[in-house]
Amino acid sequence: MRSTMSLFSAVFLALLSTTAIAQVTVGPYGQCGGASYTGPTQCESGLVCQVVNQWYHQCVPGSAVPTPIPTPTPTQNPPVSTTSRPVVTACPGAVAKFQYFGVNQAGAEFGNNVIPGLLGTHYTWPSPTSIDFFTREGFNSFRIPFQLERLNPPARGLTGSFDQPYLQGLKDTVSYITRKGAYAIIELWTNLANEFKNDERVVFDVMNEPHTMEARVVFDLNQAAVNAIRAAGATRQLILVEGTSWTGAWTWTTSSGNGNVFQNIKDPNNNVAIEMHQYLDSDGSGTSPLCVSSSIGRERLAAATAWLKQHNLKGFLGELGAGSNPTCIEAVKGAICSLQESGVWIGFAWWSAGPWWGDYFQSIEPPNGPALVDMYPQAIKPFI
Repeated sequence: MRSTMSLFSAVFLALLSTTAIAQVTVGPYGQCGGASYTGPTQCESGLVCQVVNQWYHQCVPGSAVPTPIPTPTPTQNPPVSTTSRPVVTACPGAVAKFQYFGVNQAGAEFGNNVIPGLLGTHYTWPSPTSIDFFTREGFNSFRIPFQLERLNPPARGLTGSFDQPYLQGLKDTVSYITRKGAYAIIELWTNLANEFKNDERVVFDVMNEPHTMEARVVFDLNQAAVNAIRAAGATRQLILVEGTSWTGAWTWTTSSGNGNVFQNIKDPNNNVAIEMHQYLDSDGSGTSPLCVSSSIGRERLAAATAWLKQHNLKGFLGELGAGSNPTCIEAVKGAICSLQESGVWIGFAWWSAGPWWGDYFQSIEPPNGPALVDMYPQAIKPFI
């Protein structure tokens, strides 16, 4: 979100699962095939690899013989398979459940005008009781923003030693989540990758919302980060890359220039996804509780979805937010439904939760976040 995250904010995402990302067999609702996919194709016992569409095959409960992949004609998009297992969701046209259903747990990046700042005064870490609440509700992912300048003090340089108390706070948060069966996402820097390269529950989010550089420069930085993370020995984790212009989905194929370069992202492990963010107010900043229309969610994601399909890439909507009013509720439902209908979006994370939001209109922090009253039960929870 533009108003709360600096260019150098790093991010963690903790992902609940009973299986590791890179093991030989694929767990429930994980990807097991599709165009350009080179990862594991064998589902766990009791699951079958079911064709969703040309780009995405998913492990679902059952024992049937996998459906043959449809062969598209050169002038048509491949048809969605109608023989897939019915998906239990609020979206009637859904072809796949999300692998990652999440929420941002903000707090450690707060007070970014005071560096390093004091824990409990300028910044805080997520509350364990909040994580407990969301896991009980069925969430399986947690995106944990933090401030790079606190972790890696500027005076020490980007390759300098970490601030150990801040690093420990980050590790404690991730450890709490992973003890509940979770995975975690982390940033691009090689020395930080070294901290987590042996943890198969860690996923890397390269950089949060770059916005002052050209798309080509941001792409080159992301590609260098992917290369560095793999070279550091973190070979099994998912990597999320973000574009310029706050990585907005609605400008991905137009003014940002991201759509002209990010189709070239390469990963020797073929385990990378494009992270985009989307807010539904007039300027897409997420600072107003008013949405443009009840259909704006679908509309702002449509071109990005088509781009992902065109280039056989996976997407993750790392931030989605709006005000809690009838127009926005319908807009958010439409947005989430369009993701589940696409077969190329692996998940999303609501913005936001965290212990210091107070009366912030998008907060679903328990027990009394303003968006818990109407937005959460009507537009978010039905899709879990």
